[in-house]
Amino acid sequence: MKQNTCGALYTKKVLETFRNPHNYGKIKNADGIGKVGNIVCGDVMWLYIKVAKNKKGEDLIKDIKFETFGCVAAISTSSIITDLVKGKTIKEALEVTKDNVIESLGGLPKIKYHCSVLAVDALVEAIYDYFSKIGKKIPAGLQKRHEAIKKSKDIIEKRYEKWNK
Repeated sequence: MKQNTCGALYTKKVLETFRNPHNYGKIKNADGIGKVGNIVCGDVMWLYIKVAKNKKGEDLIKDIKFETFGCVAAISTSSIITDLVKGKTIKEALEVTKDNVIESLGGLPKIKYHCSVLAVDALVEAIYDYFSKIGKKIPAGLQKRHEAIKKSKDIIEKRYEKWNK
């Protein structure tokens, strides 16, 4: 790990991914958009997905891009989540965890773990948005994760509501 000027320790992979992020940008007419943020740290992530069918007729993430406003870890985790799920089925994509993101980056300082959670949450929200837009039945597990993300957001916003005024 290398120490940066902020005092946080980042791996070479984190720094490389931050400097040269993959799949950065916006997808016009995205099939699903996930937007998440954390008003405490200020990170905001948008994840855009294009979905296609594979030979088995399963939904797969054909293309994925992100726009993130945040720190080194936020940008790196956004980039890595796109690498982890591009070309995967929706079912496979929903199995990706914050631990997969952290491991793919060779680690993150514990104080930056929330960035890996945001990246996974952005993916979940993009997939939830996709299912909602096409009128497809939302799987119970996805619905539960969406509700947990929303509840967390509401709690944080209520706690810091005076900051939003």
